[in-house]
Amino acid sequence: MIEKLVFGRSGHLSTRTIFGAAALGRVSQDEADRTLEVLLKYGVNHIDTAASYGDSEIRIGNWMAQHRQDFFLASKLDGRSYKKAKESIERSLDRLKTDHLDLIQHHNLVDPIEWQTALYAGGALEACVEARQQGLVRFIGVTGHGLSIAATHKRSLGQFDFDSILLPYNYLTMQDAKYSQDFEDVMAICQERNVAVQTIKSLARKLWEDTPHTRSTWYEPLEDQADIDVAVRWVLSRPGVFLNTTGDINLLPKLLEAANRAQEQQGDINQQMQTLVSKEAMQPLFV
Repeated sequence: MIEKLVFGRSGHLSTRTIFGAAALGRVSQDEADRTLEVLLKYGVNHIDTAASYGDSEIRIGNWMAQHRQDFFLASKLDGRSYKKAKESIERSLDRLKTDHLDLIQHHNLVDPIEWQTALYAGGALEACVEARQQGLVRFIGVTGHGLSIAATHKRSLGQFDFDSILLPYNYLTMQDAKYSQDFEDVMAICQERNVAVQTIKSLARKLWEDTPHTRSTWYEPLEDQADIDVAVRWVLSRPGVFLNTTGDINLLPKLLEAANRAQEQQGDINQQMQTLVSKEAMQPLFV
């Protein structure tokens, strides 16, 4: 059984594996519907999508008439201005065929100029707060990639009382001393304030080389079930974090199966990760 954890101050008991719906960006509705069956099979009850994830919101919207009550539903904004963010929220509600989002997030808020635009007067944050006041969204979060994002999230939490953050967390990323310290710092703030912490890139093996891309992820992922078991258990062995699933529907069952039995696995997980890194010649995504 996949462990559940209260998603920050929302009160929602979410599966610790959150469905990363970037995986639905370029699939047919039939493929998306089969993915829904996988989510239901494993009891996943939290979906994380974005306005910029291709057709993802449309694919999910076609589930919502029957399944809205089954999921905590999150999306992410396009745009940093008030006007663009307001339009993005309205479009997401329409595409997702729902009257409210449980969580709206500033998408990849890393660039300093975009950060200033989004979080100050006339910015996207004003549209999010207004939407919350109108009952169109319940909670507000912020996401990002790269080695600077943990420090940027600390700054964001100093500017506004966000309900959730999302950032990279895997064994190799945490070997970067500066990122690791920033991650621990922002994690401490989130624990103190009951802010939900979502993590990404659990299955990242390395950047694609000059070979055909066999998966829909922008990086080469781990493929073998035993390897996925180790990588997933490493993330879930950290109390208080959620793991957002990898952006490929064909890897989803393997990842969920790994999460399903993570608590049953034995052995030193750090040693197992070190062995996996060597065996698979894994490399950091962010340098």
